[in-house]
Amino acid sequence: MSAPVLYLVVPCYNEQEVLLDTAEKLGQKLAGLIASGKVHDRSRIAFVNDGSRDGTWGLICQCTRQNPHFSGINLAHNEGHQNALLAGLMTVLSHADVTISMDADLQDDIDAIDAMLEKHAAGANIVYGVRENRASDTFLKRFTAESFYRAMRALGADIVFNHADFRLMDRCALMALAEYSEVNLFLRGIVPMIGLTHDIVYYTRKQRLAGDSKYPWRRMASFAWEGVTSLSARPIRLISQMGIVISFISGLMLVWSIVRHFVGETIVGWTSLVVSLWFLGGLILLSIGVIGEYVAKIYLEVKRRPRYLVQDFIDSNESEKNKPLF
Repeated sequence: MSAPVLYLVVPCYNEQEVLLDTAEKLGQKLAGLIASGKVHDRSRIAFVNDGSRDGTWGLICQCTRQNPHFSGINLAHNEGHQNALLAGLMTVLSHADVTISMDADLQDDIDAIDAMLEKHAAGANIVYGVRENRASDTFLKRFTAESFYRAMRALGADIVFNHADFRLMDRCALMALAEYSEVNLFLRGIVPMIGLTHDIVYYTRKQRLAGDSKYPWRRMASFAWEGVTSLSARPIRLISQMGIVISFISGLMLVWSIVRHFVGETIVGWTSLVVSLWFLGGLILLSIGVIGEYVAKIYLEVKRRPRYLVQDFIDSNESEKNKPLF
């Protein structure tokens, strides 16, 4: 069996501070894999520029000129991490036997790539990179991250605990992924839906090479909510269940009030009345908001807008370089 053609797919957004260091380390890693015969010489490192506002695309072009094992995918504008990652995977689908996706900050351990390739050679279509622990995280980040994974599972989403987007997918898995056409994209939940033969490689997450994280708390919270509402309808069912419970409690209160009236112990309860009204009013607004979130997602899905537009694809495996795709 010949060595597979590997594409490392790396989404980038405003990563000029770290990109050259990342390119150097990934280039050395890929060269070692090629020299050892683990991957084919046509393997590439594909950087996906997600509408960066700094010099990221210029540096990607520089890398492709200096080393034929680098490729560049330039999106027409910023689409978000998940769509940029999907754009990279779908663009290289026809070139790669195997893809491995990872972040540009190289917090994912590139030495785990060897173990992923071994798992693939043993028959796995998908190999998940999973963190051994979160010892390097602050208590707050560790608590919120682990709570997110537990909440997702409780809401019915089949996601891999402590797995982000560091994963290997072969062509069979990518072709299956291409069948999932939803606009509201959450790959961490969609990929496990594919099934196929899968395995796990554990690794220790490192510190970011340089620059600042592109996921502050506000974006992380938004990303988590996107994942919940994209993968599960259970929040809407919870609203119905809360309605049933509150209706039952209201019925008990009605019976209690009638009994109190007939035994002559009626007490005017202005405070309890106001508190009840505020509680029910807040619950109604919350319920409308959750339902509105799902309606908004339906609105986005039925419009069928493209999830990304690739402006340029630079690859030495292509017959024409710097080729615009639209």
